[in-house]
Amino acid sequence: MKDTKAFGPLLQGLGPDEAARLSDRYVPASVQNTFWGVLPSRSDRPVLTIESGESIVIDTVSHEGIMPDQGSDPITYFGAYGLDRSELLDDTVAIPACKTRNMTDGSHVITGPIEVVGAHPGDLLMVTVEKLERRAPYGVISTRHGRGVMTDTALEGDYGTLCKVISVHGEAYGQLVPEGMDFHDQALDNCSYPSFPLHPFIGIMGVAPDTDAHLCSIPPYDFGGNIDVNDMTEGSVLFLPIQVEGAKFFVGDPHYAQGDGEVSLTALEAPLRATLTLSVIPQQQADALFGERKGPFGYAHGRLLALGLHEDLDEALRRSVDYSSACFRHYSISPQRSFTCICLRQLTLTSLKLSI
Repeated sequence: MKDTKAFGPLLQGLGPDEAARLSDRYVPASVQNTFWGVLPSRSDRPVLTIESGESIVIDTVSHEGIMPDQGSDPITYFGAYGLDRSELLDDTVAIPACKTRNMTDGSHVITGPIEVVGAHPGDLLMVTVEKLERRAPYGVISTRHGRGVMTDTALEGDYGTLCKVISVHGEAYGQLVPEGMDFHDQALDNCSYPSFPLHPFIGIMGVAPDTDAHLCSIPPYDFGGNIDVNDMTEGSVLFLPIQVEGAKFFVGDPHYAQGDGEVSLTALEAPLRATLTLSVIPQQQADALFGERKGPFGYAHGRLLALGLHEDLDEALRRSVDYSSACFRHYSISPQRSFTCICLRQLTLTSLKLSI
């Protein structure tokens, strides 16, 4: 049992049941609970241990505003937009002050790992996204390092912009903050500048690989990682092939919004608090339910999401089609017919009910 006194400010305003749940299974994004630029390994001690089927509340931190090329000083970075220290999250300030990263590491802040009792290699970890809450009323979109689609044009160079969360007809939108404008300028609340609807999701979810090495956080892997699928919103499910005892689940790279890809380099990067349910599907049951599995896959909005992961885009597409076809073959549909079925845009699953 954790010391609930440390969570006093967090638990204020919550009912007793909710406060008890948070104190037992709440994982803050503290310096001790996070990695910067790398993923947890099999040898890292868990920050929390839970039973299969239990829910956790876990905080995530955005890397935007804390990177070395942004000064490694979020107080100064966000202060340029008129935000003062009291408007910044404590973990956002503490992590760059207390942690270092190698130049070859990734950029993402990772929270975890979470141990799930009874999880074994070969099993599946079913991650149900129950709730995603914004931790700040702003986020950052940026392009830099010569990456993104338009780097050979006049847009070449490092550029970032703050976005403010506003309400449009009762719905949350992100609005670009023009250069030189203060975050608190009331003109931003009137939807006077380009804005877009928010659909929060977590870009990185995974389980520890079977290695003692701390792998870079940037690529996606067969055990999860930087998948960045914008369908993984509230109500979605991600299935991760467990590599080590206890699974050792981790999260990071929170987004308030993202298109079908990150053409500029980043999405709207901003911190989230996630409520997730972690359930173990034993290997034999997973085989019966899903058949052949070569990596992570998802279920969202009535659709099974076949993920093809590879550094080469053509190979990633081929793997996605191959896995989609394998899903059909599992239900005794011939390879020829399964391949043609993939062309049906409206083909969906009506339900996915599992007894774990």
